[in-house]
This record gives sequence, structure tokens and C-alpha cells, in this order.
Amino acid sequence: MTALEAFLVIIIIALIAFVIYYYFRGSSGQVSFTKPMESRVDEYLDRRFEMMIDEWSLIPRARLLSFKTAKDPVLAGNEEKVAALKDFRDQMDENLGKLEDRLDALEKQLGKK
Repeated sequence: MTALEAFLVIIIIALIAFVIYYYFRGSSGQVSFTKPMESRVDEYLDRRFEMMIDEWSLIPRARLLSFKTAKDPVLAGNEEKVAALKDFRDQMDENLGKLEDRLDALEKQLGKK
């Protein structure tokens, strides 16, 4: 490997490291690799939402707080329901997997006869 080739490899590695650093810079939440732009925008809005409400005077703070106190229990209940549904989905996937295994075993037994 010549000095020029080594220099180019170092530059390419540095460029890749810079791109990775720039991509994840300031990221504190989950950045999705399938939808990186959308997840970064969502993360930005989550971090700056209250500041944007105040800055743009979209709603008075008292009304916002009353809305939050009224809707937080409902949202918490919905999050619990979603968690329960996810558990149910996981259990159903497991049961379906077991049933498919049983069906495959039965098909093999019938195929042997």
C-alpha cells in the first residue's frame, strides 16, 4: 500500500466517522434507521413543544395546564391498554407458532401413511 492509498483510506474513515457523528449529534432519543428524518423531527418536536407553544402564544398556559391535568389520566389509561394489547399480541403470536408446529407435525404424520 502506497502512502497515497493509506492517506485516502484515512480520509474515507474520517469522513464516515464525521457523518456518523453528525447524524447522531444531539440525539437523545430513539433514532429509527428505517425513518431517520421523521424520527429526528419527532424527537425535536418532543423536546421543544412547550417552548414553541409559549413562543408562538398558541394557547394560554393556564388552559394548557388544565388540559394536561384533564387528559393525563386518560392518556395513561390508554397507554396501559396499549401495553395490555401488545402483551396479548405476543401471546397470540406464541400460540399461533405452537399451533403451526402442531399442524406441521400432523401433516408429516399423514404424509407418512
